[in-house]
Amino acid sequence: MKKPAPEDRRLFRDSVGKVRPVEYDRVTPTRRPPAARPKFRERDEAQVLHDSLSEQYEAADIETGEELLYAHAGLQQRTLKKLRRGQYVLGAELDLHGMSVTEAREAVARFLYACRQRRVQCARIVHGKGRGSRHRAPVLKGKIGHWLRQRDEVLAFCSARNCDGGTGAVYVLLKRN
Repeated sequence: MKKPAPEDRRLFRDSVGKVRPVEYDRVTPTRRPPAARPKFRERDEAQVLHDSLSEQYEAADIETGEELLYAHAGLQQRTLKKLRRGQYVLGAELDLHGMSVTEAREAVARFLYACRQRRVQCARIVHGKGRGSRHRAPVLKGKIGHWLRQRDEVLAFCSARNCDGGTGAVYVLLKRN
């Protein structure tokens, strides 16, 4: 940029007069900015309210209290949702009807080992609803939940859809080799 000529500088000084530097040159806003709002949370809550009032729902999304549900830490919610909806291809199945607790535990261990060997990603274990047991309550259901949580190869499990056994069976999602 070109410097102004000396006569232009003199003319400017004469027309402006005496000046002194401004000590504080910031202007305080007269209006405060609006308070921060959690827009995304509000939108999500509105969607949940809308979905809860809607008659269209996914049967797998309703929890009855009898449902078995487990997800390994770090597993994506989307993956668990797909498992609960039965959207994985079942590569193997084990039926524990009529087995004692000891027999069932051994059968589950052998079954999971075989699934790993065959690279099965998703399997179903039918444990029954306990209607034939002495107390008319599921004996193996709680045991299955405990046993599967202890296995390193199990990423998640949940009660099956009604057409696959409902709360009398579980879908098991296994680690890939």
